Amino acid sequence: MTAVTSPPDLVFMGGAVFVPDRAAPATAVAVHKGRIVAVGDAEVADLAGVATEVVDLAGGLLVPGFIDAHIHPVQGGLERMRCDLSELETKDAYRQAVREYAEANPETPWITGGGWSMTAFAGGTPRASDIDDVVADRPVFLPNRDHHGAWVNSRALALAGIDRHTPDPADGRIELDAAGDPTGSLHEGAMALVGRLVPADTAADRLAALLEAQRHLHGVGITGWQDAIVGRYANIDDSTDAYLAAADAGLLSARVVGALWWERDQGLEQLPRLAEQRATASRDRFRPTSVKIMQDGVIENGTAGMLAHYLDASGVPTDNRGLSFVDPQQLPTYVAALDEAGFQVHVHAIGDAAVRAALDAFAHARGVHGDRDRRHHIAHLQVIHPDDVPRFGALGVAANMQPLWAVYDDQMTELTLPFLGPERSAQQYPFASLAAGGAVLAGGSDWPVSSPDPLLGIHAAVNRALPGESAHPFLPDQALDVTTAVRAYTAGSAYLCHLDDAGQIDVGNLADLVVLDRDILAGPPQEIADAHVMATYVGGVQVH
Repeated sequence: MTAVTSPPDLVFMGGAVFVPDRAAPATAVAVHKGRIVAVGDAEVADLAGVATEVVDLAGGLLVPGFIDAHIHPVQGGLERMRCDLSELETKDAYRQAVREYAEANPETPWITGGGWSMTAFAGGTPRASDIDDVVADRPVFLPNRDHHGAWVNSRALALAGIDRHTPDPADGRIELDAAGDPTGSLHEGAMALVGRLVPADTAADRLAALLEAQRHLHGVGITGWQDAIVGRYANIDDSTDAYLAAADAGLLSARVVGALWWERDQGLEQLPRLAEQRATASRDRFRPTSVKIMQDGVIENGTAGMLAHYLDASGVPTDNRGLSFVDPQQLPTYVAALDEAGFQVHVHAIGDAAVRAALDAFAHARGVHGDRDRRHHIAHLQVIHPDDVPRFGALGVAANMQPLWAVYDDQMTELTLPFLGPERSAQQYPFASLAAGGAVLAGGSDWPVSSPDPLLGIHAAVNRALPGESAHPFLPDQALDVTTAVRAYTAGSAYLCHLDDAGQIDVGNLADLVVLDRDILAGPPQEIADAHVMATYVGGVQVH
């Protein structure tokens, strides 16, 4: 605690405070003019004046505001506003939801939304025939939860002119049946064949979606994030205008870093455009200072870039090693140029080949320019070759992890493990090894791919299982302790986002704070997900 010259605006007391680096525990925190001015015990509570608001923690835990290091809020908000399938699990439930949405919106020219699970369909690929009898008069375009594939009906295929003669785009695949006809599943870049026909969202749509997402995210304790795609991708419109509108109207309460989209069919010629967008779109709470490069796809549809071939369902190697959306030989040049231009680079890499290509590119940039504190990072890192794990710490590359994927679920057991084999399956999501190797861990959700609730993510990182499934952990030797997991979603993500005065409860830091109804460090790890967010503050202002 330091000297406080005037009564604080806020005092939190009556519970535990997450201060793992402090010599002694704390039970109270004082806030003045949006920043933390005191951390301690009874003496902090004594600072309260007549006008001070006292918040009783009621035996709960005060933590720094959670920061999601990889998320798509506008996309998530749009899905919540449209045909949202994200909370459903079966084909029949999806069909019913689409029917109800179509009936409730008879004037809507396209049925859009999404969020379906691949495991609801044989082979992870739905068919147009699964939805044609539900909606035949209008086109349907529904991306799945990971947004690496889309389910369309026959009307959409016809409007796009997709038939047995349509070639696959270089960065995607049209799913075909045994007779060679399109089934209604479009993978990766093939989504754009239909997505380009979907009516564009309006600026008002995007702003409404952003504000709905922000409301939802504050409700689960998120005070800031890195938007992982700011730019047009597939059927996703550029959300920059939504952030600027919200910021200029004083409606953006979260602290946001935008990752500008790297067009994978272009090269260095796009650098001036990115630099111009960074210069013109920066605001107090929105800074588009990162660039997102999607290096590969996902394992479930065979597009994640792998060092060795995928297996088929019987365990026999195929001739498929996935895709590289950006030429690995050119990637080092691109990353070095972005580093030189002052950008942080945010790479999507699922497969071990994509992870290695990203690390090689970061090593090249570091060799050319030295460490310029850009805090480059790799998101997802599902499979990492053991030789590459220590390179994260050595190169200063942050590990942007999505813990909710590191569990036994249908997608893992049915669409991943059989096609990787035992050796590579055991190399998935090595969070503990990355931490032991000195890597900075940051927590993210990839919402709307999976739940944005940080408490669920922390639960999965600690238990390597979903709530209620702790008896069957996935590679439990890679589990994190609770403190490390909470740090990832707070200090780790704050570091990644260059929010150096957030992510930790310390004097002088921003009062971005969350009140939990219980101390998750003191209770059983299997009950972490049972905790609830009681209140969320950004800069000392209550936003939930």
